Amino acid sequence: VSPAYSLVSKDFGKLSFLMKLLTPGLVFVEDATLFADALRANVPESTEIAATRGEVSGRRMTALADLLATPEHTGLDAAHNAIGPDTIAKFLLTSGSTGNPKAVVNTQRMICANQVMLRETLAFLKDEPPVIIDWLPWNHTFGGNHNIGLTLYNGGSMYLDEGKPTPAGIGQTIRNLREISPTVYFNVPKGYESLLPYFRDDAALRKKFFSKLHAMFFSGAALSPYVWNGLDELSVQETGMRVPMLTGLGATETSPFFMSVTPETSRSGHVGLPVLGNDAKLVPNNGKMEVRARGPNVTPGYWRQPELTAKAFDEEGFYKFGDALKPAMADDFDAGFDFDGRISEDFKLGSGTWVSVGPLRARFVATCAPLVRDVVIAGINRDELSALVILDLDGCRVVNPALSAESLAAAAADPIIRQAFRERLAKFKAGATGSSTRITRAILLDTPLSIDRGEVTDKGSVNQRAVLEHRAEVIEGIYATPPSDNVIVSG
Repeated sequence: VSPAYSLVSKDFGKLSFLMKLLTPGLVFVEDATLFADALRANVPESTEIAATRGEVSGRRMTALADLLATPEHTGLDAAHNAIGPDTIAKFLLTSGSTGNPKAVVNTQRMICANQVMLRETLAFLKDEPPVIIDWLPWNHTFGGNHNIGLTLYNGGSMYLDEGKPTPAGIGQTIRNLREISPTVYFNVPKGYESLLPYFRDDAALRKKFFSKLHAMFFSGAALSPYVWNGLDELSVQETGMRVPMLTGLGATETSPFFMSVTPETSRSGHVGLPVLGNDAKLVPNNGKMEVRARGPNVTPGYWRQPELTAKAFDEEGFYKFGDALKPAMADDFDAGFDFDGRISEDFKLGSGTWVSVGPLRARFVATCAPLVRDVVIAGINRDELSALVILDLDGCRVVNPALSAESLAAAAADPIIRQAFRERLAKFKAGATGSSTRITRAILLDTPLSIDRGEVTDKGSVNQRAVLEHRAEVIEGIYATPPSDNVIVSG
């Protein structure tokens, strides 16, 4: 379970829901003192709590050291031998970006099949055991299935990176990368954004990072061309060739590997083709092609939520991603597919014109680099589009090094940042092809998105609909005549 539900959340709403859904017999925390408030509020007296260290006043604790010292149960071999393909290995929780998290059943078949798919697709894994240094959390499918499984299945080594792609955490990641040269490196786009300036400024770090690297891989969101091109330039500078940056399309429900690019086709927005063992189906939906998946790596459903399971699959047993794809080449499906947004995010303007939010967001973030981390597009039933902008504080400090405070409010009000953004907004507007791609007004959000209100997930994914719902007053200010003083209007 994501630590954010205990340490960031103020009301423990999602944690409380998950405890009732999962009804665990034992709850483990690394530091009981750190998690004490969450434990007291959500763990029944009858449920055992185990911890590496710390305590919760008034509650009996089991030390992890005592558990590890317990002799093996006599029935352990029989239990192990009873495991089959359909045995549940774990539950992985969805991010909860559209409501409460769902507990995705992960079977042995799913996890094992997906590792075969990975090994056949990333064929360099067969040549030498991978060396991985990784911060990605194990409560997510990227870190907990994809990367842990890849290390185990291919006899590799995993070094645990205690850093994170945040101003406070990136220093630890840098220290780790000074010691370990990965053969394949996994991260989310924000991680690569945070690393790029360090790679540019530190020749020794750059040499260590690229010395054994066969490929980089990202998932979770679109990687800005600004960052992608920068990494390509550095890899060529250091090695004489471009180290492939790979990605694809997957979900917790697909273990997660489902579609993958190749080194030759890899580019921003491209997700490639289904990997060996998967079937993909494309279904027309409001002028787009919705993608659906079927294969041995696809979940049988959600734990104790049969109504949600029924909605997630079609009549042929294909899992409904909710994502849209379009062919990279209209007359050649073998050339692979580009991501075309999430079906649920698209909406109509007052004129009846459909707005394809996913591609629009990607172009906006790329044009506004490095200032913008993400954007929420507004304009449902309006005459024109507007943007609620989530600033990237690291990128803002690239534009204005004097901006030292860890404050969105300071960045949003800074004249240099506002002018730099105004120039980028004008450039974006000039490239518009019609009302569905023309953003005329924007506001730089000066308060963080809320995990409790569902505006952002624990891994940083933005829930467009939740932001629009909870920031209705902000949107009214954008469209007011005249607009609010903090609104930036493109002339």
